[in-house]
Formats: sequence, C-alpha cells, structure tokens
Amino acid sequence: MNTVYAKLISQSLNLGIEAVGNTLALLDEGCTIPFISRYRKERTGALDEVQIAAINDEYQRLQEIQKRKDTILKTIKEQGKLTAELEQRITNCWDATELEDVYLPFKPRRRTRAQVAREQGLEPLAQLLLLQREADPERAAHRFIGNGSNVATAEDALRGAQDIIAETISEDERSRQQLRGSYRRTAIITSKVVKAKADSDEAAKYSDYFDWHEPLRRCSSHRLLAMRRGEAEGILRLSIDPVDDQECIERLQRQWVRSQNESGRLVASAAEDSYKRLLKPSIETEFYNQSKDTADEEAIRVFAENLRQLLLGAPLGQKRVMGIDPGFRTGCKVVCLDAQGNLLHHEAIFPHPPVNRRMQASVHVQQMIHDYHIEAIAIGNGTASRETREFVEDAIQVPPLSPSTSHATPLTPPSVFVVSEDGASVYSASKVARDEFPDEDVTVRGAVSIARRLMDPLAELVKIDPKSIGVGQYQHDVDQTKLKHQLDQTVESCVNMVGVNLNTASAHLLQYVSGLGPVLAKNIVDYRRQNGAFTNRAQLKKVPRLGPAAYQQCAGFLRIPGACNPLDNTAVHPESYHIVEQMANDLSCTVKELIDRKELRQQVKPEAYVTDSVGLPTLRDIMQELEKPGLDPREQLEAFSFDSTVHSIDDLAEGMVLPGIVTNITNFGAFVDIGVHQDGLVHISQMSSRRINHPTDVVRLHQHVQVKVLQIDQRRHRISLSLLV
Repeated sequence: MNTVYAKLISQSLNLGIEAVGNTLALLDEGCTIPFISRYRKERTGALDEVQIAAINDEYQRLQEIQKRKDTILKTIKEQGKLTAELEQRITNCWDATELEDVYLPFKPRRRTRAQVAREQGLEPLAQLLLLQREADPERAAHRFIGNGSNVATAEDALRGAQDIIAETISEDERSRQQLRGSYRRTAIITSKVVKAKADSDEAAKYSDYFDWHEPLRRCSSHRLLAMRRGEAEGILRLSIDPVDDQECIERLQRQWVRSQNESGRLVASAAEDSYKRLLKPSIETEFYNQSKDTADEEAIRVFAENLRQLLLGAPLGQKRVMGIDPGFRTGCKVVCLDAQGNLLHHEAIFPHPPVNRRMQASVHVQQMIHDYHIEAIAIGNGTASRETREFVEDAIQVPPLSPSTSHATPLTPPSVFVVSEDGASVYSASKVARDEFPDEDVTVRGAVSIARRLMDPLAELVKIDPKSIGVGQYQHDVDQTKLKHQLDQTVESCVNMVGVNLNTASAHLLQYVSGLGPVLAKNIVDYRRQNGAFTNRAQLKKVPRLGPAAYQQCAGFLRIPGACNPLDNTAVHPESYHIVEQMANDLSCTVKELIDRKELRQQVKPEAYVTDSVGLPTLRDIMQELEKPGLDPREQLEAFSFDSTVHSIDDLAEGMVLPGIVTNITNFGAFVDIGVHQDGLVHISQMSSRRINHPTDVVRLHQHVQVKVLQIDQRRHRISLSLLV
C-alpha cells in the first residue's frame, strides 16, 4: 500500500517518488520530522522539514480515506449491492468528495419522503416518469392506488413518484458536480445583522458586516472567520448562494428533462423541488464547511508562523535577571533570578498611585540590584508597564550602593527590557507552574515567567498553551484538533532547530525534543537529579525506558556544554562521531583541535569520506557544525523605548510618527504596540510602496518599527497606522 501512497503523494506535492517512498518508510519506522530532515538527507534527497511535514500530513489524509473506503465497501456489501465495477471504482477513488458522492445512494439515512414513497410501492411509477414516454402519467398513476398502500389518489401517487425522482436527482453525481461548479464560479456569501442586536455594544465590532456580500472565492480567511464568529454570537446571519438560482434549476432540468409531454413537465417540477429542497441546502452546507476549512488552514498557517517567530525570539542568555509584573493598585511584583533561572527573592513594591511609595520602592529596587547582582530587568507589557519602566529607569540612574565585602556592584546599571506577558497568567495557574513553585502564589510565578522569557523565550514559552500567547488570528474559532497538531509540530521544530542544554532544560522543554515526550523527559530530569549533570551523551542510555530508538532520535538535538567530548555540544550525531574522529586522525590532531583551528578544517576534503551510507549532504552539515559548534541560531536581543510623550490613546494625533513593536501578524496586516495600551493596525496596503503578497514580506514578530498615525477611532478603540513614514 505504501507504494500507492508514495505515487499519490509524489503527484500531489510534485516531489520525487523515491524520496517520498523513503520518507514514508522512515515515518513508519517511528522517526520524527526533525530527525529525518537533519540526519537522513541521503535517503530523502535532502527534503526540508516543510516538505516532510507535508508528506506526513498527506500520508495521514490518505490513510483516513482508506479507512473510510473500507467502511463504505463493508456497508454496501452488507446490503448485497456491491458489484465488481462499483468495488473497483471505490478502490481507485482518492477524492473524499467524490467518494461520498459514490456512496450517497447506498448511505443509510433517516426516513425521507422518498423512502415513504418507495414503501408505498411507487418506485416503478417514478422510473416510468423518468423515461418520459408516458403521455398520460395520471392514467398510469391509477394503477398504484390502493392495493394495501396509503395512496388514495392519482395525485398522491404522482407526488410520491416526484419525491423519489427529486431524491434520485439530488444523489446523482453529475447533478451534484454541476451545482458545485456553479457555486465555485458564482457563489456569493452574504452577511446581515440580526435587527434585534444591531444597536448593542457587542455588535459594534461587527458593524462592517451588517450588510455585506462578496464572492465566496474572494472572501479572505479573516473576514470569513469574523463573520462566522458574529453568526455564532447571534449578531449576524450568513448565507451562501449562487448568483442565479433559476439558471441552476434550468441546467438541472436540461440534464433530466428529455420530453415536452406531461411526464417531462412532472420531472421538471421534481428537478426544481430537488434543487430547492435537497440539492441547494446540501451543497450550501458543503461549501459553508469547505470555506471554513480553507479559512482554518490559512489562519492556522498564520498562527504557526507567528508562533515560530515568537519562539525563536532573541534570548538574553544566562544572566541574573529581575522580573517585574507591573500594576497600580496591587503594586508591582518583583522577582530576582540567578543565571540559571532559579528564584532567589521576591517582594512587592508600590511606586504608583494610589499607594505612591515611590521613594521606598526606588530604594528597594536599588538594594535588590545590589544584593543579587542583577544584570538585566524584564518588565511585563501589561497594565502600568510604561509607568513602571519610567520608574525603574529613574531608580537605576541613582548612584549605586557601596559594594559589599564579597561582591562588587556593577558600575553600569542593568539594561531594561519590556517583555510580552501574554499567557503569563495562564502559566502561573498551570500545573507546570505549581510543580515548579509549589510554595509561591500566582503573582510570583507570573513575574518569574516574565523574567525567564527575557533569558530564553523558547524555554519558557513552551510551558504555555500556544493559544494563550496571543499571536494568532481567530485561534479559538478554528478546528482545534488541526490547530493543536500544527502548533505542536511548530514547537517541536523550533526546539530541535535551536537544540537543548541537557543539563539545564526543564522536563517541559525536553518533551519536545525529537524522540522523547513527557515520560522520557521526566525520566531524564529525575536521572539528572539523582546522578548529577550529564558529562556525555552516551549516559542517556542509562535513563530508564530510553532505548536505542529513542536515543537515536534525540541524541543529536541535546547539547552538553563543557563535555569531555566536544562533539557532545554540537549538532553532530553520535552515529557520525567516527567520521570526525577519522578526519582528525588523518590530520594528526585531536577533535578539539579540528574544531578550534580553521586552517585544519580547511584541509578536510569531504568527498574523501563519502560511503554507501554517508553522503555529501551529511558531510557538509558536519563541516558546517564544526565551524560553529553549538551556535544559537537566534538573533541578538535589542533594547527598545516608546515615545516618552505618548502614554494613552488620548495623547495621539493624526500624523504623529512613533516607535513601535510588531506584536501580531495576520493576513491583512500587522498589529503594532506604540505604548498606549491598545495596539494599532498597519493594514497591508500601508506597509510598502510596492505590491506585497503577505505582511511577512515586510515585517516580523517583535520587530522594532517606525509608524505614522493615520486615524484614531475612540469608540471602537481602533488605531490605524502606516509604515510609509
């Protein structure tokens, strides 16, 4: 069967059939996508993660279709209606819609009007009418009156026969495909406001769709999802219709009506009934669901790309950090962490109204910086963020306290960063946070999360449900199963691309490493706690339940800084250590010398080490890794400041040019934080003077930008911005 799947996937994705077949074999062996793309390039023809993920998704889709085909064949066979021709057609069908069309006449259904007519023995009359040779169908209908049935008159018999014809037409493949073609070409989606809700406050955000219509094929994913949400909230009413119902009816009649006699007239009437009562509602529902699926796929793709950019955000690294969760009435919760992210101290300060203990708070901040040797300060971007940053910057400009006897206070004040706190409250109430800090309350856990996000966004954000991070587009409205699959795949990709420090990673981070998972991740942490830090990758084999297959999948993505073997801190897989050792032997040097000395590496000829199992793609990866062993692929962190004269939406004026940070990217534009507690929107039309296909052509998440204020809508709390400064 895999040969069939490989051929179908190869054609669908336009990839080499051998590469696809080998990839399917590796997936069946239990290999992960990151492992295959990194360490099995010879077998896959150097397919990247995106291509392998697409193969995997298509493989799963085809397997689901095969399961459906098995069910259909079994059902039809039990009915005694499975012919050799029908079985062959179902076996060769790989289109889900076509498959359901073939199955429709045999599908068990609730009792319909046509079914009642069949029970009354009117099927022969329906077949007679369809032949359209009977000039006087009423006379023919008299033969079906009585005889133990409930048919009292010829009119009743003809109505029953028309019900059967209408259902026959609605189940006909050609009729359904013809109507689908009309919907694909001309369908219009219409949105109307429910009059009773038109003036409500909750309806205001949907005002653009109170009287809206456009071709369905041009309706963007964000507009469709917005309308669907409005419909779910009872504010909007949606419909999807072809441009001309009468034209659709006439096409159907041209297909089924072959005579101008009375029988033909009855069939024409049945065709119109079939369209209005059966076909149109069915196809409308089909396109309603299909358009939602398409919109979901696009929204999920956007969310996944935003999540990738967020997870791969620039890390500060292992520094001693102060984290501040800002607030007015409840004060600011402050935590101090060591370079490994361990909690050293926490307290609350009250520099803002209504308490206003600014001087006392300033002294406490200085003291904490001095006592815990703080190198950087992370401030959450929520309520009171701007005010807290200004307070902190004032406080750290005060001359430093006298150095203690054992430690000198840094002469330069710590750098101050504003960090997104989306999802911090979700983390602070989660089981992960309770397990990490069982004796601390949610405010302390939230502040710790903010500080750790500055140190390493990836390591901290993997602990939070991605839907709570706030970088999506209608993420709660899309198919949640598909969303979770795509986001989990994105997190796994990011974690394995960066690599994980085996001796400092949390169990939650380790579970995303190729080949591991929650159980093995916990076992690694438990082993580390009982036996001390890992000194080489081979020790992983001693971890309970971590067998050869899991070791093969995970080892290359785990790093051990300071390991005895320098290759243990690189992306070189242990199965390739012998290659590097041979290179070093051939140059009469050690592996460490080969890594440290560029002139030695330049003498290596990768072609000389090609074997039946190791090709140039792997050898080139090895050489690249030896040049930059353990290098973090993420960018460097940059400091940022908002305009000091702007604090709220009331301070804005059209034409202002302000600094901002990109907080979210959608298909229609990007949202930018300009420091007024309300993100502004840069529409895609305001991003570049040239035509662009997507906002990501111009901006990336957390990018620092300069924007111009175009429009301010106080009622709807909307700010329109432009990058065309």
